[in-house]
Amino acid sequence: MPRIAGGGIAIECATFSPLLSELSDFLVLRDAELLARYPFVSAIDDIDFVPLLQAHAVPGGVLRRSVYDALKGEFLAGLAAGAPWDGVYLDMHGAMAVEGLDDAEADFIGAVRAIVGPDCLISASYDLHGNLSAAIMGQLDLITAYRTAPHEDTLETRERALRLLRRCLLADRRPHKAFVRIPLLLSGERTMTLVEPGRSVYARIPQLIDGEAVLDASLLVGFTWADQARSQAAAVALGWDEAAAWSAARALAQAYWDARHDFGFGMPTGSVDDCISMALAADESTVFLSDSGDNITAGAAGDCPFALERMLARGVPQSLFAGITDASAVAACFAAGTGARLSLSLGGKLDPVHGQPLEVSGVVKHLNDNPNRGRQVILTVDDVDVILSERRIGFTAMSRFSQLDIDPLAYKIVCLKLGYLAPDFQRIAPLAIMALSPGAVYARPETLPFHKLIRPVFPFDRDMRWSP
Repeated sequence: MPRIAGGGIAIECATFSPLLSELSDFLVLRDAELLARYPFVSAIDDIDFVPLLQAHAVPGGVLRRSVYDALKGEFLAGLAAGAPWDGVYLDMHGAMAVEGLDDAEADFIGAVRAIVGPDCLISASYDLHGNLSAAIMGQLDLITAYRTAPHEDTLETRERALRLLRRCLLADRRPHKAFVRIPLLLSGERTMTLVEPGRSVYARIPQLIDGEAVLDASLLVGFTWADQARSQAAAVALGWDEAAAWSAARALAQAYWDARHDFGFGMPTGSVDDCISMALAADESTVFLSDSGDNITAGAAGDCPFALERMLARGVPQSLFAGITDASAVAACFAAGTGARLSLSLGGKLDPVHGQPLEVSGVVKHLNDNPNRGRQVILTVDDVDVILSERRIGFTAMSRFSQLDIDPLAYKIVCLKLGYLAPDFQRIAPLAIMALSPGAVYARPETLPFHKLIRPVFPFDRDMRWSP
């Protein structure tokens, strides 16, 4: 049976964020614990899959070099100790930024290639918000990416990457690769696959795959908030037929390029005050409001209190703000206890560039100590329940609220530090609107101070012409 090693490093790093990502931001899985991340392996009985190490983190700023070196070193040591290998499956994200490295994934994958040699096949699964480069594609044999945003096919994509690798190993064939860089860099909020034109563009992918001439195809829209030379979209196709693979990649690239002017935010948008006005005027009983500039799931600090300040200034009725990352405020609330009233200075500590501390007086409504997510507090300020967290937490699932005994539909406005809503909230939100709020991941990236971006690229250069 083919012997396949598995694991990798997955993190989305916003280079405009003031944070440094640390080891404490990662969940590191090894051996049997890592195998549980890949439940589909048990159904593949003709490979010998060996889990090594996989580290994945909440999105953040640039990764500290010593942390990257330690994780990379452990993975490579396991790879060397278990050699030789027939294949390697890399469970990645594709938007990692590391201190002192221009292309961190190329560095990691290149180091893997140096150990396993030229004959071993390497397959990777990527987030569709990953950024590819020629250096990455030169080391990989296979790559496949998510086809949904919001992401609902993470497990399916990992399985597809492994099954593609298995197929090539059992056939003893290396597929042709077609890689087309697309000079487009649109934010994730503009490229959802739930709405047009993203829905139709991504619907083309299965139509391009026949399972023989073309084994797989992927469209990566890229990660907008990374100031790197590789930051742009890409289309990839794999197949036994080289011409067919190139035809599929070019067709996918052309479809995305042709739709570039049609991509919008997929929901009503405006300034924070405009969106509060929309929410207050809405007939819906609950309105989900995205504080997109401080979106934790894109790497922002999550401690900008600007949207909260505007909600309080506008005197909104019973509402929820999720939330503010502020370890010192959480500690003060735990010291005071449930029911205590205290004055606090909220936020503006991790990212003082985009938000200054907000002085509030509130009552401690609820305390929660979660061994995996740290301590959290619900602080009631006027008519707003504010969730305070000592660690950066993206509210991406209903379970994050249920653990705090919160029913979001009991509030008029639910403000989340997200861009587009996560699937759980997409399903229940009576109305969703997005504030183009200040922050490290401002949703109009063409206004941000890029220095390394290869130009021309749309929408920075709106009148440019291109063909694949």
